[in-house]
Order: sequence, then C-alpha cells, then structure tokens
Amino acid sequence: MYDFVVVGVGPAGARFARRAAEAGHDVLALEQGAVGEPLACSGHVSTDLWSFTGPDAREELFQNEIYGARFHVGGPHDVAAGSHRDTYPFYKHEVISNVIDRVGLDRHLADLAREAGADVREQHTVTDVTERHDGVTVTASGPDGTETFEAKMVAGCDGPRSRVRTALGLPEPGELLHGVLAFSDEPDDTYFVDVHLTAPRFFAWRIPRASAGVEYGLAAPPGVHVSQHFEDLIDGYDIEVAHRCSGLIPIGPPERVTSRRGLLIGDAAAQTKPFTGGGILYGMTAADHAVAEVDPDAPATLADYETAWRADLEREIELGHWLRRAYSLPEPIQRVGLAATSGEIGVHMDRPTSVASLEHLKTLLPSRSR
Repeated sequence: MYDFVVVGVGPAGARFARRAAEAGHDVLALEQGAVGEPLACSGHVSTDLWSFTGPDAREELFQNEIYGARFHVGGPHDVAAGSHRDTYPFYKHEVISNVIDRVGLDRHLADLAREAGADVREQHTVTDVTERHDGVTVTASGPDGTETFEAKMVAGCDGPRSRVRTALGLPEPGELLHGVLAFSDEPDDTYFVDVHLTAPRFFAWRIPRASAGVEYGLAAPPGVHVSQHFEDLIDGYDIEVAHRCSGLIPIGPPERVTSRRGLLIGDAAAQTKPFTGGGILYGMTAADHAVAEVDPDAPATLADYETAWRADLEREIELGHWLRRAYSLPEPIQRVGLAATSGEIGVHMDRPTSVASLEHLKTLLPSRSR
C-alpha cells in the first residue's frame, strides 16, 4: 500500500510527490498523458520559482526577464502603432519576473520527483477514486490496461476539472474562467508585458519571450465570447499566431479542500491568484504545507493542512479578488486610478499584501513624473 497516490503531475503534483518522497513516504504519481502536455498555462512567473527547482533549471528553462507591465485601457491598435495614449507603466529597477519554457518546467519538476524516489507514471488516466475509513482505492487506465492502486491517502492535483474532487464529494471552485493562448514567431526581448483591460471581467496580455517569440493570451468568465475577443486582440497587433491552446482557470477556493482520506492541491483546490489567474507558485507553496502537515497514518492531520495553507495564502487571495474588481470599473475611473498609481512599485507579483510593505511605500514618497 502506498502512503500517497498523487493524481496529476503538474507543478503542484510534482512538488508534492517530490517533497513527500524526500520525507520518506512511498509515493505513486499518475499523469493522464505526457507530463507538460498539452500546454494550457502561461510561462510568466515570479523569480521565486527558482527556489522550487533544481540548481540548473534556470539555464534550461529561462527565456526572458521582465521589469514591469504596461496597462492599457483601450485596445491593442494604438499600442501596435506605437502610441502611448491610455498606457500606464508599472515597473521596478530590478527583475520582477521571468518568462520560461512552461512545458519544460513541468518535465523538470517531474524529474525531480522521480529523483527523490516517487514512482511517476505517465499515460495513466484515473477513472475512479473510492475512499474508505482506512484508505483509498485509485483505479486508472494505463498502457497495460486497467490497474488498481491502494493507498493511505490520495492527493488530487488534477486541475480545474478535478476527477478526485468530484469522487471525494468536495465543493467546486467559485468560478472557472476560460483562457486562450497563442504564440507568434516574432522575436522580442523587451522587458515589459502588456496588459489590456478589454476582456470582460478579466484581461488580455502580451508577453515577450525573446527568441522564443511572443505569447498572447486572454481570459474571461463563461458566457463571454472569448474566441472573438481573442481575435480582436490578435487583429489589433496585426500579427499571425500559431500553436493555439485553451484551458480553464479556477478562481476562488472552496470552503473545504480535504476529505477523510484525501486532499486537493493547486488548481484542483483553486489555489490561484484571482487578479492574474496564475497558480504555479501558490500550488507549490500549498504542496509544501501539505507535506509538512499531513501524516498519512493520521487522517486528522488533514485539518492542519487546511489551516496552514489558508493562513499563508487566504489574505493574498482575498485581496486578489479586490484587485480583480478594478478590471471592471468604468474606463474613466480606470484611467484616474492607473494614472494615480503608475510608476515605480515595490509590490511582489505573488503577494498583493505587499502593497502595504515598506519597500512599496518608499516608492510612493518621491514625487513621480507622469
């Protein structure tokens, strides 16, 4: 019997599998396809990512450095034409974030889990999870047919439409956004991302990836014509894109992400930033809390995981909801707010509570040129 069966080997699942194996647990991790495929997530991450990777990861995965973001109230047409009308820059004099090979990141993290001793198996689609008072049974369809695995606990790291979450009867995330990504071949090693407050109740983006091209994306709630808004974005920049992909972005963690013998981590638990949709760092942070708190022989410790990850991330997520509400303000109010706050910042991109940090407050003291 395994200590943990991990379902899903994205960043959160791979991190949990690695750290649990390093802690001496017997871990099986199942991925329904090939690790990292299909791509359905942006490769724009904070520099904190490298504390979760191996020492050679940056050399392998790095594509570009980002120093800030330009927020645009209007569409991309003026930006593509070189106009700075209705453009509001936010920046630091140091690197804020990196752009990386997103598929490569998943594979790198899975390899770290294998090196730590976790049994990572690709091409295994979980079809059923049965929870008992003394353990769980996980059924999966793999290259050799249907297989059944016994474990003390199951960790659902299987994304927004989590099969584990459904099988355990756990609540759904607050909402699911529909996201679209595409990539152009135009080389761009500039240092700013572009954010367009044009998509209803969310935003569109352009991320330079140096010699790897440019990433274009957009997300919006259900019922919005996401594809049409995305076409408007691409037409505004007057470029051709390829390698289109789409996915769901869970926003708003449910009130409970644990059951008698199971726990959810990452997108399955909606441990994401409401104001950007990103969840790589939050998911891996929650995975570390899970390993630190959960004893597979003591189901009561699942409550400690609930307490620990929420104590760390809940305030950030709540403030993230407030920041996201600003995307839907009337354009005149957006312009006033962006004009008043743009310029140099001291905010950490994964920690919105850092808006009250000493570093950020110091940037507000000197008079800013607008």
